[in-house]
Amino acid sequence: MTATGGESPVVLITGTSSGIGLATAVAAARAGFTTVATLREPARAGALREEADRTGVRLDIRPLDVTDIGSITRCVDGVRETYGRLDAVVNNAGVSNFDPTLEMSTAEALRANLDVNFFGVVEVSRAAMPLLRAAGGRLLTIGSVHGIVGQPFNEAYCAAKFAVEGFMESLAPVAEAHGVKVSVVVPGFVRDTSFGIFPDINRRTIESASGPYASTFADYIQWVTTQGWEGAGQSAAEVADVVVRTLLAERPAFRVPTNPWAAAYVENKLADRDGSVVRELARTWIGRGPEPDADTEQES
Repeated sequence: MTATGGESPVVLITGTSSGIGLATAVAAARAGFTTVATLREPARAGALREEADRTGVRLDIRPLDVTDIGSITRCVDGVRETYGRLDAVVNNAGVSNFDPTLEMSTAEALRANLDVNFFGVVEVSRAAMPLLRAAGGRLLTIGSVHGIVGQPFNEAYCAAKFAVEGFMESLAPVAEAHGVKVSVVVPGFVRDTSFGIFPDINRRTIESASGPYASTFADYIQWVTTQGWEGAGQSAAEVADVVVRTLLAERPAFRVPTNPWAAAYVENKLADRDGSVVRELARTWIGRGPEPDADTEQES
């Protein structure tokens, strides 16, 4: 994509202090975008500045807290005042969630997760949409395979990512009718981000708080740490390359898995008319348990 008049297109990226956001900010700048790299806490911009210096790119680093409407408004208005336009947004800011299951968690924890991972995406998109419409721009959101296939002990995170998927899928045809192309980039397991780190102390803490679900949690972690993500891993830089290619594509897809593993994984759900494929897959993660009675099966 190119901005009106042939100038460098302006992209705003959220959550750039580390991981996919940091890598995407640098990759976008290298690809010729004027890159507004935002993060909640400016004091955490050290790694971002170091990588920009190392690669020889310029970034416009600004504060943006996706849970604060005032912060979002100030940032988007500031971009308009500085550049006169906004050509693309990458909704990347998010928080992970690995918690005891429903009975052991709290409503506050669920709301906090949704506030960042879903409502933050909605509010940034809402604020940016007038500028994106004026530019015929792009609205891209970092989703997850967990927004398509639910994961045990990730209920809050999956709920938020499912919501993002449905929201953007519903918005896409309306936005495109008014010149804005919408995409959701779907990574699997990213090795060099905090989302891919699960220290043993966290495992022990969650297991001890899981009450009657402790053994099920242990089964799931055994699967995760021994075979769950086999063939799934990729770097944040590899995901960033997919993001930039999607921004530059003339006709980007709506859903963009970031590697063959992610593409194959989401097919489990997208070809699953009655839910039985995902149910059977999930039973391998947490111990198979008793076989369901044949006469209780629902007709599809």
